[in-house]
Amino acid sequence: MNVRRALVAFAVLALGGCAAIYQVQSDFLYQPSRATTQAPPPPDAEVWWREVDGARVEAWFLPPTAAREGPAPAVVFAHGNRERIDEWPERLAPYRAMGLAVLLPEYRSYGRSGGEPSEAAIVEDFAHFVDRLGDRDDVDAQRLVFHGRSLGGGVAGVLAAERRCAALVLESSFTNVPDLASHAMAPAAAIRDRFDARAVAMRSDTPTLILHGVHDEVVPFRHAVELDRVAWDSRLVAFEAGHDVPRERAYWRSVRELLEAAGVL
Repeated sequence: MNVRRALVAFAVLALGGCAAIYQVQSDFLYQPSRATTQAPPPPDAEVWWREVDGARVEAWFLPPTAAREGPAPAVVFAHGNRERIDEWPERLAPYRAMGLAVLLPEYRSYGRSGGEPSEAAIVEDFAHFVDRLGDRDDVDAQRLVFHGRSLGGGVAGVLAAERRCAALVLESSFTNVPDLASHAMAPAAAIRDRFDARAVAMRSDTPTLILHGVHDEVVPFRHAVELDRVAWDSRLVAFEAGHDVPRERAYWRSVRELLEAAGVL
């Protein structure tokens, strides 16, 4: 998420009327990847589509690679800005190796998906795909994990208020969009898409893991501290990193500990 540019735009248009601010917010909050090539889904993936407003939204379902008996738990992953679901199967392979299925819904206008992105539209799409996931005989709907990175943390947080999950992972995520824009004096009332993960954390008892780099200049570390402060059941793991935390041994150990404590594994 190019937060600095967004904050400047918010400030410049603060006196320009809500309609103009709404458009600028959309332009800067949602930034689809500009990559010209698209990766195919893994050979064992199922490709799902949802018809919306004359367009289609894509999702990939990846089964667990570890052998197991009975329905598997699953993680629903929401990626960051300027990213696509194409980039995540390999990075999330440790989830599958632990015995979880992985669901990768796309955002509207990102990758091969059409439509116009908004908080309401994205959360509606994710809820639809979560419901479809829960209808499968090979998935245990009582052991779902929502994992969001950066912008996706806002998506996962708000989704947790719409659909029940057994555990929540917020990675390099913000408390809400108005908090990000506050130091530029953008009018909070004019910010339409708020992705208020902080408000959800305050009233939810879902076990939550917060992963954040202490040197993050995109979403400052104080957002992670605040999420940890207000959440009922949370653990904050800090990394000597910026916005992209290293997905190495400490990262996956923390994730596994959350899943075991929450009864997902």
